[in-house]
Amino acid sequence: MLRSLRFAALLGGLILSASGQARDVDAATYGYPLTNPFEATIASTPPDLRPELPTDDDINQSDYSLNLLPKREFELPDNFWAVKKFHYRLARQDHPAPLIFLIAGTGAPYHSSINEYLKKLYYKAGYHVVQLSSPTSYDFMTSASRFATPGVSKDDAEDMYRVMQAVRTQQSDVPVTEFYLTGYSLGALDAAFVAHLDETRHSFNFKRVLLLNPPVNLYTSIRNLDKLVQTQVKGINSTTTFYELVLGKLTRYFQQKGYIDLNDALVYDFQNSKQHLSNEQMAMLIGTSFRFSAADIAFTSDLINRRGLITPPKYPISEGTSLTPFFKRALQCDFTCYLTEQVIPMWRARTDGGSLLQLIDQVSLYALKDYLKTSTKIAVMHNADDVILGPGDLGFLRSTFGNRLTVYPHGGHCGNINYRVNSDAMLEFFRG
Repeated sequence: MLRSLRFAALLGGLILSASGQARDVDAATYGYPLTNPFEATIASTPPDLRPELPTDDDINQSDYSLNLLPKREFELPDNFWAVKKFHYRLARQDHPAPLIFLIAGTGAPYHSSINEYLKKLYYKAGYHVVQLSSPTSYDFMTSASRFATPGVSKDDAEDMYRVMQAVRTQQSDVPVTEFYLTGYSLGALDAAFVAHLDETRHSFNFKRVLLLNPPVNLYTSIRNLDKLVQTQVKGINSTTTFYELVLGKLTRYFQQKGYIDLNDALVYDFQNSKQHLSNEQMAMLIGTSFRFSAADIAFTSDLINRRGLITPPKYPISEGTSLTPFFKRALQCDFTCYLTEQVIPMWRARTDGGSLLQLIDQVSLYALKDYLKTSTKIAVMHNADDVILGPGDLGFLRSTFGNRLTVYPHGGHCGNINYRVNSDAMLEFFRG
């Protein structure tokens, strides 16, 4: 009964089109249990508060590959043989149905955990589902990106759109009634630019597009994430690393439980134990995760383009070459470093100049403000405590999307996407 009341209240906010105001979900009735944004980002939703979804055995799905390798100045090294073809996953219904494309977040492959969750959610609701990697993932960069330097949103959207067209051609026998699009985190920003591109290309004529926790100002989000890894953590010194500290806590946690149980409830249960991580430790963990993503992007882009920033351009690399020394060097480069050392020079060389402020505007939702303000098929779901948001970002979303914006009080960055209330709202949006 309580769940029904919560959903009714939420749905009421989504259909108040006359007011033009964003729907701010009331914290008292929302019911999401994690009010700490770092904890929500890491632990996600407790399993008993998620919807019941089919298992992989219940889904008619397969992985496919495409030959999309663009012509670039340099050929890929031999050690990239496994990702010279573009890979994606399709779950198909046995009847005519809408098809929804899912775009993964920063550095994530098509089979990322959130994409897998969304696949099961929409498949159960009767959709064909196509899972796509982020343009910032190493497999997309190697197999489908023309410049292999993701970060210029318009270019990334062009590459993604070409991928989606190729998928549709390869799967022409799938009976599709209409097309939908969604993405989470950076994938949501990509989805916005893809939707805008489709307004002139008309390959899909998306009926509805949903942006989940998108960065508004991409540069702000990058700086927020870079700052997390710089957090001062008590207990870390010249002899004890952050990883040793966390490993020690996990070891003591499992000793106290008396057994090791690695499942979806682990982090939530761990955070309710005496060994729980502090805010500073959680911030460092989130920041470190994104630092690895940044390093992967920087290393891959540098290697493909032979820029010599991380890997010497003429260094012989084969399948047996150890890349560890180069990846260690890449770990010293955060998102801001990647932006300034690789994205901006590439962008300026192609556009004959341009300032950092101009690039920031072009790669953020600001660039699409007029389109997003008038396109009634696009909606946003975000969290007031999302760690990637900066001052003024929610204000921009409110003024741009109006009643097509839903703001949840808690959830951190994408932590509540698999909460039942959020999942119901997502399904209801696509049902219209």
